[in-house]
Amino acid sequence: MDEIREQIGPDASLLLVDDDETFVARLARAMEKRGFQLRTALSVAEAKRLIAEQAPAYAVIDLRLEDGNGLDVVETLREAREDAKIIVLTGYGAIATAVAAVKMGATDYLAKPADANDVTSALLAGGELLPPPPENPMSADRVRWEHIQRVYEQCDRNVSETARRLHMHRRTLQRILAKRGPK
Repeated sequence: MDEIREQIGPDASLLLVDDDETFVARLARAMEKRGFQLRTALSVAEAKRLIAEQAPAYAVIDLRLEDGNGLDVVETLREAREDAKIIVLTGYGAIATAVAAVKMGATDYLAKPADANDVTSALLAGGELLPPPPENPMSADRVRWEHIQRVYEQCDRNVSETARRLHMHRRTLQRILAKRGPK
């Protein structure tokens, strides 16, 4: 842990932004043990207020928040502090959102479930070095299933519309939806 504290540097301020209170509390405790000085926000508005008070050196921001998009927080932080290291977290890892996050100023992009070790590695990774791969990444089957579930929810649980958007046969989609998600 002392090695991590040395890597953090003199400004150890970290802002966690996620609308899942349990996740934020658990991650906050773990990051404090690693030497970060924590502030947490459960909404876009609260995060922007905290950034206006004092822009942190590090931030972990969920992409989807109840009152808006985490990319708005990324943009606000990048304007307030250019040298901030920003990690975007999301439950739906998609190339388009990863590209958007990086263009807005995010340092890295992690798919949930990400633990404190993954977040710490991403925050402290050098500019040109990629952080090590996660120890337990989602399987390709799980990523596919998560994507199908997301589109299904966005289509208001309409199987026919979801099948059309995913370019799948409706019955094939129904069979996939009837099964439990892969681990």
